[in-house]
Amino acid sequence: MTDEIPEIPSSTPNLQSELARQLLELVPEAITDGKVDVTKLKELLAADAADDSERFGLFWPGKKRALRAAQEPTTATLRPAKGQSKDWDTTKNVFIEGDNLEVLKILQKHYHGKIRIIYIDPPYNTGKDFVYPDNYKEGLDTYLEWTKQVNEEGKKVSTNSESEGRYHSTWLNMMYPRLKLARNLLTNDGVIFISIGDNEQDNLKKLCNEVFGETNLIAVVPRIAKRTSDKGTHFRPTKDYVLAYARNISILPEFGIAKDRNESDYDSVEENGRKYKKSGASLYQPSLDSRPNQRYYIEAPDGSLIIPPGTVFPEEKRDGEKVKPASNSDKVWRWSRDTYLKQKNLLIFTKGSDRNPLLDESGKQSKWNIYPKVYYDEDVESTLHPEDVIYDCPNSQATKELNDLGIPFSFAKPTGLVTFLLRLLNDSHMIVLDFFAGSSTTAHAVMQLNAEDGGNRHFIMVQLPEPTPEASEAREAGFATIADISRKRVELAGVKVKAESPLTTQDLDTGFRAYKLADTNFSKWHIGSDVEPSLLEQHLLELRDSAADDATTDALLTEILLKQGNSLTEKIASAEIAGLDVHVVGDNLVIAYLNEHLKPTLEQLRALTDSDPVRIIMLEDAFQGDDELKTNLAQLCKSKSVELWTA
Repeated sequence: MTDEIPEIPSSTPNLQSELARQLLELVPEAITDGKVDVTKLKELLAADAADDSERFGLFWPGKKRALRAAQEPTTATLRPAKGQSKDWDTTKNVFIEGDNLEVLKILQKHYHGKIRIIYIDPPYNTGKDFVYPDNYKEGLDTYLEWTKQVNEEGKKVSTNSESEGRYHSTWLNMMYPRLKLARNLLTNDGVIFISIGDNEQDNLKKLCNEVFGETNLIAVVPRIAKRTSDKGTHFRPTKDYVLAYARNISILPEFGIAKDRNESDYDSVEENGRKYKKSGASLYQPSLDSRPNQRYYIEAPDGSLIIPPGTVFPEEKRDGEKVKPASNSDKVWRWSRDTYLKQKNLLIFTKGSDRNPLLDESGKQSKWNIYPKVYYDEDVESTLHPEDVIYDCPNSQATKELNDLGIPFSFAKPTGLVTFLLRLLNDSHMIVLDFFAGSSTTAHAVMQLNAEDGGNRHFIMVQLPEPTPEASEAREAGFATIADISRKRVELAGVKVKAESPLTTQDLDTGFRAYKLADTNFSKWHIGSDVEPSLLEQHLLELRDSAADDATTDALLTEILLKQGNSLTEKIASAEIAGLDVHVVGDNLVIAYLNEHLKPTLEQLRALTDSDPVRIIMLEDAFQGDDELKTNLAQLCKSKSVELWTA
């Protein structure tokens, strides 16, 4: 431990600087005086660099500004909303109310490379459903204005109607930075699924090709959304799409879905009680090449010998005798001779038809066909790749699900669609993120699937507190925002899932920790250089305090843990050590003392270090200007190999 005490960073990492640091490690000769030498970088890339005059890609007005919006650090934090949570102390699920651009930045520290599946259903850009704060330059400040957390001056709301000159550009400017940040959160074998309509499907595919890489496109899958539509001009619209992209398709396992199996189709075997059926494909496959080690005799139950059709028949005829093909006209078995000798007990013999191509030892037509056994408990043929069209998850299912819960919400996706997508990865312990949560279909689907297969998946939902229309059914039901609807749906869906499977869902996690996007709890520089001297002096006085006076210890601790890279579901307990009220994170991983009004004594601080934590976090103001006390604590921590951080 060095003598310098590290401080909690005031903002999320500067992604531009992070990229420059990575370049410094890879190509140090391209960094000069702390800046990237673009000309040198092009020289090093040589033939791999694109010609500036002839570039291929998707370009639109505002693209560079949208990229900067993703790279710009944020001082925002998440404040716990325990009163809107469920099972706070035990749940591993998270619900966040806030602008997803700022939230995605906050999630970068801990959740980088930890999300296995992202599913989002962003606005389809129909000209009336695209409601987002449209000043992306200001980030958090715009969000706070929009949600009336500060004054309403300059507040804007965009519906992006087609009459606006940059209809597609506005939508792309909203999506681009969010997808850039989302990619960072995916595991190396993670997948993002995006629902989208006809209006932006083409642009979204081009955008995702740029963000995720064209080679990582898995599929563009149409979904039959409805059958009863009478809208449209030349065709009735019945579909939308699911775009699927991998973080790294080269290590992504193939998708597989279970076929319907009827156990009665498998015969019971008395000697071991296992069930089997004959394979759908015969051991003889006429399309196979003539391989020398796959042509041999097989002995049938009546003692006759069977061989695929051909022209070569040796004088010595016995079970397993190899018969080398003379030409491509000599056919072979699916199994090699060695496999047959080891697994001949796994074959089923059935009477052949009049057109049976198999021959006996005399070259005449055999009366037998041969099939491998397929055991019910290891039926690999029961799994197959999913079709690239989704037929069975129409919007009408979502309408019924929401009606059953008493939730007034339109245009939701059915849980069946999301559970279908989740099953494709065959991962029962993953984290699933949806940062356009809507009514939280994704959270419902995660709980439902866990109830069905005993999985331990967890969700993170992010939803903008978009106001519900004043005369709407939702507003009349008491839901002021879409975020209110979303939280309520998670709560009610959890109750319903448990009620429907009471014997198998005792340990099912249907809770969630609720958070709200907010400005930092710590002082920050937030005025321009042209400020009046009197105001500047006042602001400098305000900066003496490290934390806002109205900040709760829960809010302070949450922000500190986030900026140190901890998860949103850390186990946190209150404790008293030597008369100090502290927070203990994890199994004594962190001890935090966050009371700026009560200065601890040296003996009390010694007791903190003696409790053997990995890290101690102190509010700077808790020392109340006593540098000697701070130095003594630093030495105590150094002697005990305990990290000391201040905030």
